[in-house]
Amino acid sequence: MSQPNLRALAASVIILVIDQGQSLSQALPKAQSKLRDPRDKALLAEIAYGVMRQLPQLDTQVRRCLQKPLSGKKRIIHGLLLSGLYQLKHTRVGSHAVVAESVNACREIGAPGMTGLVNGVLRALDRDMEALKAEQFDAPSVHYRHPGWFIKRLEDAYPEQWQAVLDANNAAPPLWLRNNARQQSRDKYLEMLADAGVDAVAGEEPESIRLLKACDVTTLPGFAKGAVSVQDHSAQISGRLLAPQAGERVLDACAAPGGKSCHILEQQPALAELVALDVDPWRLTRVKQNLDRLGLNATMKCGDGTDPASWWDGQPFDRILLDAPCSATGVMRRNPDSKWLRRDEDIAKLAKLQGEILAASWSMLKPGGTLVYATCSVLPDENVQQIQAFLQKTPDAMLDPIVADEDPAHPGWQLLPTEEGGDGFYYARLIKRQDGSTQTA
Repeated sequence: MSQPNLRALAASVIILVIDQGQSLSQALPKAQSKLRDPRDKALLAEIAYGVMRQLPQLDTQVRRCLQKPLSGKKRIIHGLLLSGLYQLKHTRVGSHAVVAESVNACREIGAPGMTGLVNGVLRALDRDMEALKAEQFDAPSVHYRHPGWFIKRLEDAYPEQWQAVLDANNAAPPLWLRNNARQQSRDKYLEMLADAGVDAVAGEEPESIRLLKACDVTTLPGFAKGAVSVQDHSAQISGRLLAPQAGERVLDACAAPGGKSCHILEQQPALAELVALDVDPWRLTRVKQNLDRLGLNATMKCGDGTDPASWWDGQPFDRILLDAPCSATGVMRRNPDSKWLRRDEDIAKLAKLQGEILAASWSMLKPGGTLVYATCSVLPDENVQQIQAFLQKTPDAMLDPIVADEDPAHPGWQLLPTEEGGDGFYYARLIKRQDGSTQTA
């Protein structure tokens, strides 16, 4: 049985995202499952992710070549042209192959009458490639390849850094690993990588390693046996800030996909119990898979973080890690489709949910216990403003500074994404007092 045309699959994925609001994590795996060759699966992913990163510029340049917009059933042809232009501009795929395979895709998707248009548009774009690559765009959303509402929020929050954040978001993300200290030292694993011909460097976190070139992580030394895990450098900070101790009971609220739960258990194998909570039973299976690969055990709980009474046994926790649901604006480079799926009005709704989960989590924390609040967001509404509001209305909450110059009036630690560094993350560490004082630790 012949396999589907890769460009036809790419066009379908692109339109499912930009027209129907599906995420790449929903649409792409289904399309990849129809391909047999891992190299084809990788190219399909590169096209889909690349189009989402470059979408406004690709869309502007494609539309200029059309006498009228493609609508209705012809929208998939628009996706095919976006896919083709991305390949011509941003990959090493030969222009003849891009055009020929895109024309062939028209027949596969039931639009043989569009072969002439696709052939003509892509050939015209290829002839003008030098000018297209050099083109400057006036509209900020097209120039920076981000939605206008996000650019405005970022500029307001970080007047000196907003452009650097957008540039980092538009770059392919680095691949970070977390060494499993239970199996070997980081230096030893770096030696193992070198012996396997994989170039890597140590990061600033105790177990972080950055690969200098992306690869299939399942082929890394000892991966299947849990020697190493994929986890961004910034995300690895959570375990160090939580600092779990032997004999303690720890809650990882909103635990999926499980990277932080595994890190906590790697750090402190002598916990009395780690409870991994998530509201989505399917996502909890991901947590279980990660735990199993690393040979770790946790108590799995499917429940709503805003409603402890529906799942909690009433026994308080010594430490809680709350990696709250958020806009994921700090990891846009890993999820470029989120730039076009997220809406400005979502932020207030997310901040409200975060506040509810934070208050509920606090009710389960022992007096004297520690809660680490985390998001992969760069927006103050979800981060510093969230913790400011919580401290003001929670008498027994005390800020435990993370960095030396942390200002109690501006609590927490905001990390912004950098091209070779970690993702955008926010952390705040709180201690539960018994006397109702709100002074800083």
